[in-house]
Amino acid sequence: MSGHSKWSNIKYKKAAEDAKRGKIFTKLIKEITIATRMGGKDPDANPRLRIAIDRARAANMPRDNIERAIKKGAGELGGAKFENVIYEGYAPAGVAVLVFANTDNKNRTASSIRSTFNKLGGNLGETGCVSWMFEQKGVISFDNSIDEEELMEKAIEAGALDIKENEEHSCYDVYTDPKDLYKVNSELEKQGLKSNDLFLDEIPKTKVGLSEEDKQKVRRLVEKLDELDDVDDVYTNCDLD
Repeated sequence: MSGHSKWSNIKYKKAAEDAKRGKIFTKLIKEITIATRMGGKDPDANPRLRIAIDRARAANMPRDNIERAIKKGAGELGGAKFENVIYEGYAPAGVAVLVFANTDNKNRTASSIRSTFNKLGGNLGETGCVSWMFEQKGVISFDNSIDEEELMEKAIEAGALDIKENEEHSCYDVYTDPKDLYKVNSELEKQGLKSNDLFLDEIPKTKVGLSEEDKQKVRRLVEKLDELDDVDDVYTNCDLD
């Protein structure tokens, strides 16, 4: 939906409603658990886990919750196992939609997502039906108080593809090949450049134009998908702003 990580503004949402706060905590716990399971429980050796912990702290998650999620991911506790799943479909007006979810029950999640598509004028498609319309890139965000020329020079030397100013979030976004995301961030950290956030983003190769009426329909579908507990990110190939 946004073309930008939903975590990038999490530090500004500390005063959110309890329900919204609870949903953020749930998603953060899932991410910590998955990151630990995939890369181990040492954040110094597992960049994805370190980032997830930083996000949890920024959201004021209690330390006990973070430690419990790490133990769960390391297999030291029982409970459900989560996995990443991608769903693809179409919103009204033929807009492409990618839905990223973390779930411990794929049947439940697929049913909820399909029902939401159907109720709001879209339809859930087959794997691969729209993913070819998007290009995945790594994104590292830096505060815009950093000197842009210095950041550009050091980022390119570190292996980045491009850098762009993000006026909406008051930052600079450094783009990388997905596989180079953590390596580039590590190199920039060694040069004294501390990032605000880093993530994988799905960027549409081309965007479709919509009438205001169709924008409202697509926006409503995206918002309802995003409200589902298992859903982490929703991307479209249109501008909903």
